[in-house]
Amino acid sequence: MSRAKILQQAPVLFARDLPKTVAYWADKVGFKTLGVWGEPPDFAIAARDTAHVMLTQAPAGHDIVPYWRIKNQMWNAYFWVDDAKAMFEEMKQRGAHIDYELGEKPYGVLEFGIQDLDDHDIGFGQDLAPKSGA
Repeated sequence: MSRAKILQQAPVLFARDLPKTVAYWADKVGFKTLGVWGEPPDFAIAARDTAHVMLTQAPAGHDIVPYWRIKNQMWNAYFWVDDAKAMFEEMKQRGAHIDYELGEKPYGVLEFGIQDLDDHDIGFGQDLAPKSGA
């Protein structure tokens, strides 16, 4: 019997203002908006290549608590990329809020981070370690 495979994944992030958040992900991060649902809008899905993000309107009066406020230097979403340097330059050019600059990490990843409009830290990393037959 073959084992079922996970084909894709998507972090789910709260937004204070969903239309502005959707625009940020499109304009600054380069994700194509696949759909926005609700009246007023309360849920959206965006994608770039095979990566997705789901965005949902936070209920009125609720605080959004990004993970870095709970644990220092923790992301809400992380995307593996094939060329971190090119992605970093693109994000800078697009005007994304750079949270931390491109650099090699002790865990063998070339990485940088951005923040979205709701203070979520979003990491982008390129694995520098050669792959063994896994």
